Order: sequence, then C-alpha cells, then structure tokens
Amino acid sequence: MNIYEILLLIALILCTIGLWKIFEKAGEKNWKALIPLYNIFICLRIADKHKKFWWYFFLITPFINVFMIMLLIVEIIKHFGKFSLGQEALAVLFPYIYLPYLGFSSKEKYCSTKDLPVIKKTVVREWVDAIIFAVIAATIIRTFLIEAYTIPTSSMEKSLLVGDFLFVSKISYGPRVPETPLSFPFTHHTLPLTKYTKSYLEWIKLPYYRFHGLEKIKNNDVVVFNYPDGDTVANKIQSNESYYSLVRRFGRNRVWQDKYTFGDIIARPVDKRENFIKRCIAISGDTLQIINQKVFINGKENINPGKKQFQYIVTTDGSRINPKALERLDITETVMTIAQNKFLITLTDEAAEKLKHFVNVKSVEQYIQPKGKGQPYIFPFDTTYKWNVDNYGPIVIPKAGATISVNTKNICLYKRIINVFEDNDLKIKDNKIFINGKETNTYTFKMNYYWMMGDNRHNSADSRFWGFVPEDHIVGKAIFVWLSLDKNKSLFDGKIRWRKLFRVI
Repeated sequence: MNIYEILLLIALILCTIGLWKIFEKAGEKNWKALIPLYNIFICLRIADKHKKFWWYFFLITPFINVFMIMLLIVEIIKHFGKFSLGQEALAVLFPYIYLPYLGFSSKEKYCSTKDLPVIKKTVVREWVDAIIFAVIAATIIRTFLIEAYTIPTSSMEKSLLVGDFLFVSKISYGPRVPETPLSFPFTHHTLPLTKYTKSYLEWIKLPYYRFHGLEKIKNNDVVVFNYPDGDTVANKIQSNESYYSLVRRFGRNRVWQDKYTFGDIIARPVDKRENFIKRCIAISGDTLQIINQKVFINGKENINPGKKQFQYIVTTDGSRINPKALERLDITETVMTIAQNKFLITLTDEAAEKLKHFVNVKSVEQYIQPKGKGQPYIFPFDTTYKWNVDNYGPIVIPKAGATISVNTKNICLYKRIINVFEDNDLKIKDNKIFINGKETNTYTFKMNYYWMMGDNRHNSADSRFWGFVPEDHIVGKAIFVWLSLDKNKSLFDGKIRWRKLFRVI
C-alpha cells in the first residue's frame, strides 16, 4: 500500500466517523454511514437532493464524481447553517476534519430544508461562486479525464499536422496525481502574458502516483508525454533545444554564463516539462533496431498505422518543380536546394512514387545515412555506438523489475535512468561502477520505459536524440482531432482544413 492509499484510507475513516454523528443529528440510523454507496444516498437525502436524477448520474461518472462529492459536502453543511464561502472552502478542502466537527460539536444543529433561512446572495457572490465552480470543474476534467492540445511542430506529419487541435485522454493510461498541485489554473509552466515567470509553486511536491487506466500503452499508440530532457532548461531557448544538447555543443561554462544568449538555467518538475507528442514505437521489454530507415521490433518489421515521411534526393533536368504540383502532392516541408538540379524533399512513399512520373524529374532516391556512420548528437552520445537516425540499435527498452548487467561500455545507455529518472547516486571510478556508494555490475529498473518516434522521421526530435521516456512522464493518449487550421492561409483561403476535422487518431 503506497502513501496515497494510506492517506486516502485515513481520510475515509475520519469522514465516516463524522457522517456517523451527522446521520444521528439528521434523524437517520448512524450505522448507514458504514455502508458504501448507500451512505451517499443518505447524504443526498440529508441534503434534500435525492429526488434529482442528475446527481446520481454524475456521482457514478469517474473523476467527475470527485467534484460532485465536493458539491454534496457543501449542500450538507448548508443544513448546519454554514453559508459563507470560507466555511464551504474549509469543508471541501478538509472534510476529514470539518465533518467530524459538525457531527460531534454540541453547538452544531441540523436543520431540514423547510427550516433553513433564505439566503440572498449578492451579485459578487453569485459571480464568485460561478467562477469557482467553473475553475474546479474544468481543472478536474483536464487533470483526470481529457485535455485539449495543439500540434506546434511537423514531427508527426502527415499523421498529425501543424495546427491540429486534438483531445488527449488522461484516463486511457490512468491520470497522474499532479506533482506540483499549487499552480495557476489552465496554464502549463509559464504565467500568461509573461516570458519566464513560473505558473506554479513548489512549496508542495507530491510523489509520483498514477490511477489505474482503461488500457496499457501499446506499440504504435500516439502518446503525449513530458519531455524527458526537459528537467533543466535554458529559459531563452525553452523547447527549441535541450539544455543537455546545448552543453554538448557549447560547453557548460558558456551555457551558464552567457545569459544574453541562453537566459537563466532553471529546473522543472516532471509535470511542468514541455509536452511532446510522438508515436510509441517500442514498449518496455521490446528490442528495437532501425535498419536503413525500417524499424524492427523484436526482429519483425514495424508497420505502424500512420503516414511516415522521409527525405529524398530529387534530381531534375535542371528546372525546379512547380510549387502548385508540390501542393497537390501535399508536400509541406521546405524544399532544400543541394545542387543546381538536386533537391532535398520530405516525402511520403505515395508522394515519392508520383513524383517519379513528373516529366522534369530524372530520379527520386531515399536519403539514407549509411550503417556505421555515427552521429554525435544521437543517443547515447558515445563514439562506441556508431548509430545514426537511419541505422540504429539494437537496443532493449528497460522494463520495471528487469535486471541488467552494467559496465563502462553500456552504462552510457542507462546512466540518465539510474541517476535522474530513478534518483540514484551513480559514479564511475577506475573503470568501476558505484551506485549509491556500492560497487556493482547489475541494475534493476524501477519503472517501465518507452521509445517514442515521430512519423516525420527526418524532422523529429525523438528518442533517437534523447533516449527513453519514463512511465512517470506519460500524460495521455491522443484520441481525436476536432479542428485543423493551416497557419499559412487566411480564413477565406482554406485556413480551415475541412477534410481533416473530426478524425479519430
């Protein structure tokens, strides 16, 4: 039993004790407080809400019922003459204290609905109540059920487009308890109308806990997650490039001292790191390998349901390709000129085939980084592993409870997991590995990890560039696109992509 379950159990016991005495004062049998669900019906009867059907409907709706319980507590304390906003707030925030107080205090008396005084609320109070109601309801929905997101980059083209507005289900994989619950409503990490001001306070930091979800993450799911490299940020760069990438390029001293270029270096908790959206190519326990751009999972080629894009070298007779023709092929990435008659174009397989038949096109060839040509900016950033974006691995995705052998050659694959994600003290001395002060040659993972990649394979900052995604970084599952806008067009010139609306991901 974890700390959340223990605290919840204690709170339920204290609330039940309070209801035991409240039921007595309301003329009900106190033993009814001990019967789950039935005690909720009695509470509705005490609050005189038992004849309203909509109460029952929302009380059985997951996570919305949390808000309804809050409302029910407010309705109960009104029958004890508590009408002020402060009293209602105390009862909602601390019911395990307030309900026992109402039940056991000899000063507090229950009044039936017909005996309650008529309280006329001021206009200000009406507005305050409405705003609080809306904020709490929306916060519960976006934290535990579903949240709206937009696609800011082309890393998932053509499956998801820049300007797509989508809903992400938090309940699919199980909603997380917010690590930083004290934050400004409806913001992520920065206050509105500011560049760098934090929208959250770290006075209270809760440990990771995820409620049970409707399903597990599967291969090829489109997943929203917090950026694993986003624990440290150069705030002038923000999400454009990882702090760790900047350090590798420019050196730590310059990144920390050149505030004009990089700004302040700040740390962010997990739930306040940038939100990314990619396709989960491999789940924990899988072995992943990329051979000439083809992804293999556990030795079998991965065929995902999205539309993948790669870069092609297109050779023409010297003339450029008509932009209108490119638009008809739905080519949205910038065309790069690499020679007078050679162009680097990002294409789907279908677009590449059609382009081959253009009269001024001589050849269309995939641009593939050769096997054995290592790229220094590719994870794990070690020359021992000569991997690149098109030829990568094999690599095993860590699984909770799995024990692996670690040595000075492969520790680069797992040191961030051991040191940062799973909070251990990792040191390497004299070619020996020490974890939490003890020499070791094995490590057992505490969490599951995932491998995320964009469908736009040559224009996606993904796991090939920063490694594994821990389970505590998972936000939710992308399920539905409700609006799609083309930022390059005006409202009367096709800004709304009508064919892309209301589509299931």
